[in-house]
Amino acid sequence: MKIIYKDGTVAECPQDEELHVLRHSAAHILAQAVKNLYPHAHFAYGPATEKGFYYDVDLGETKLSDEDLPKIEAEMQKIVKQNLPIKPFVLSRDEAIKLMQERGEIYKVEHIGDLDEGEILSFYQQGDYIDMCVGPHLCYTKALKAFKLTALSGAYWKNDRNNKMLTRINGIAFRNQDELKDYLKLMEEAEKRDHRKIGKEMGLFMFSEEGPGFPFFLPKGMLLKNALIDYWRDIHYEAGYVEVQTPMMMNRRLWETSGHWDHYKDNMYATKIDDEDFCIKPMNCPGGVLVYKNQPHSYRDLPLRCGELGLVHRHELKGALHGLFRVRCFAQDDAHIFMTPEQIPDEIAGVVKLINQVYTKFGFEYFVELSTRPEDSMGSDEDWEAATNGLKTALERLNMPYILNEGDGAFYGPKIDFHLRDCLGRTWQCGTIQLDFQMPLNFGLEYVAEDGSRKRPIMIHRVCYGSIERFIGIITEHFAGKFPLWLAPLQVKVLPVSDKSMDYAKAVYEQLRAAKIRVELDTRNEKIGYKIREARQVDRVPYMLIIGEKEVESGTVSVRDRDTDQTTTMTMDELIAKLSRDIAERV
Repeated sequence: MKIIYKDGTVAECPQDEELHVLRHSAAHILAQAVKNLYPHAHFAYGPATEKGFYYDVDLGETKLSDEDLPKIEAEMQKIVKQNLPIKPFVLSRDEAIKLMQERGEIYKVEHIGDLDEGEILSFYQQGDYIDMCVGPHLCYTKALKAFKLTALSGAYWKNDRNNKMLTRINGIAFRNQDELKDYLKLMEEAEKRDHRKIGKEMGLFMFSEEGPGFPFFLPKGMLLKNALIDYWRDIHYEAGYVEVQTPMMMNRRLWETSGHWDHYKDNMYATKIDDEDFCIKPMNCPGGVLVYKNQPHSYRDLPLRCGELGLVHRHELKGALHGLFRVRCFAQDDAHIFMTPEQIPDEIAGVVKLINQVYTKFGFEYFVELSTRPEDSMGSDEDWEAATNGLKTALERLNMPYILNEGDGAFYGPKIDFHLRDCLGRTWQCGTIQLDFQMPLNFGLEYVAEDGSRKRPIMIHRVCYGSIERFIGIITEHFAGKFPLWLAPLQVKVLPVSDKSMDYAKAVYEQLRAAKIRVELDTRNEKIGYKIREARQVDRVPYMLIIGEKEVESGTVSVRDRDTDQTTTMTMDELIAKLSRDIAERV
């Protein structure tokens, strides 16, 4: 595939850059199509993304809907068939501003104004359309062979909610039609697995316009959530953690000391109590620090591993909210580990082992990123270097390959992020390990060393699930709602064939309840085939017990397995023993 650079050089595109160039060129072709159809449109940003491309557009009073996407896509196809050459040229800053003003591109003019004076700017032209861009791009529009527009959304100019809301037109592009078809098939499967749809069908959670971004967990959703929490508590007890709980709201002084007020306040909810500023916690760590500071510590107390299932609140833009994946209130399965510098490698290894245990339990593969110091950070160069080297050393001792992600650490320290892959190959950033030298310094934390001197502990922040709400969304889609037995909100459904078997069905139901198995009895006057289909397809229950006259006479149950669709006859003692064992072992 030939591409053209901003200096006019034409070359073969490196294979690992092909999709990026295709998608970037697709964004320009999209913008040209929009301009053809809506001449009054003004354009903001139109980049390639990891999964496709988009363009943010100001359409004035014109409102687009999903029904408009095929029309825009057809216009893009026309531009592709015209096989327009894509040609670069450069202008000085003043010339660039003049050109964009002449073309009415108010957002481009503002963007140029943000750039350094004296900078030479590059542009690409195809037909009548001109866009400011560093490239590279396809040489001709016909080289874009496989694309599709997928959705509309809103986006603030410069991602600032004080600016105008623009229309974001999203699309995907691939090398050929086969790759596009494969992706669309994957997206079709993802749509079937949408956790919002499954959550509603199974009665797990809900959202209300009275609280956008604040999820409501329904009875079955709480059973699922508590099963996750019980597992979390069991493995943390085995790993030597203690559990604490810190307040949801603390005063501004705490957040100034922690650094959150300077680095994170735009995402925090604040109020006044007794004429003093208070903040609802967006993170659990400052409270965890106060727990440590509550009493003196010796080196003999370390490492001290404190876990907390803390409810946190963060202000997310309304347009970014998405089911359980992006909410404003969630439970974070935090832990804060206080240790000596010498204990860093062993403690990180222990956390990695714990996170691996969790992801393996759910059948996830994962890869690891090491994120380093961001521009907006606090602390000395020496502490950052020591913290970063500590994480590198731990990963190397574990022989764990990692991707270096420069500049994406937390403001108080570098971090290791765990990106898991679900059954559809999608990646999710969940687990994280953050090494922090700053917060112990800011809060004056100490421990008495073996020689009697006072030293500052090092702190690890870490999560396994990340957000319990988000993790529930991920596993709901990963399992398509067909949770393993130990996790399923409803483990067994008792299905009497008729009223003649109802008394026996009720006795079976009571026996299962007494054995602490999550069970429901379907007493509706419906045909057994309908009951079975609904239990499998809507409730997605692991086991259905079909109770008819034969089962009543023999004192047995017919057990239908959701995953194999096989039916086995068992006594109640056999069934309860099997279920209890499998639930206890979490298989």
